Amino acid sequence: MSTEWREKVALVTGGSRGIGRQIAVKLAQSGLKVVVNYRGNREAAETTREAVLQSGAECLLVSADISDIPQANFLVNSVLEKWGRLDVLVNNAGIARDTLLLRMKDDDWHDVISTDLTGVFACTRAAVKPMMRQRFGRIVNIASVAGILGNAGQANYAAAKAGVMGFTRSVAREMASRNITANVVAPGLVETDLTQKMAEETLKALVGQVPLGRAGRPEEIADAVWYLITADYVTGQTLVVDGGLVMD
Repeated sequence: MSTEWREKVALVTGGSRGIGRQIAVKLAQSGLKVVVNYRGNREAAETTREAVLQSGAECLLVSADISDIPQANFLVNSVLEKWGRLDVLVNNAGIARDTLLLRMKDDDWHDVISTDLTGVFACTRAAVKPMMRQRFGRIVNIASVAGILGNAGQANYAAAKAGVMGFTRSVAREMASRNITANVVAPGLVETDLTQKMAEETLKALVGQVPLGRAGRPEEIADAVWYLITADYVTGQTLVVDGGLVMD
């Protein structure tokens, strides 16, 4: 456990399972106090909380739907009421409503944009206020290679994730003078509940497109997040973690 980070506080949105859970555990192992946000699955959030506690860190659970701006504000205020500071924000919460454009319903578009992009905006806007007072902050937003490549059936998701990248670069420019960095991790194919539900042939075809020949692990995404949190001279960047799927 790092003594440098022991008194610092991190908020992970969508932290009840998958990548979010591994990020929360990684931050806990690194010495931070961790706030785990979840929307509805209390049982899964409690599992994350137990994992954080086992890592020797303090943990707060906060239920909030970050697609709703007042709830996003409530989430950040809950962190400040508990610990009086917020040092690290990881905007991980996201949803997908995959379907081809001509079949995409209005709600499919609005729900994804509201959670995956507006939620990032709302949480970040609320979080930078205490960070500016502290003259320290680290923001890491989880996007996707879909925001770089595009993906058939994911026009809403790809648009939101591309928006997150542009938003992050703007925040990085605005906040650099206050010692606040903002970066993006863009995962490719990662082992999650979603991949476990895929048909074997579908998953095999996707893995076949990855030069390293396998899906990523949530722990590897968490490691990338931690790198960006600790990299004091890196801001406004998108770190693609995809086994070589996207090569500029």
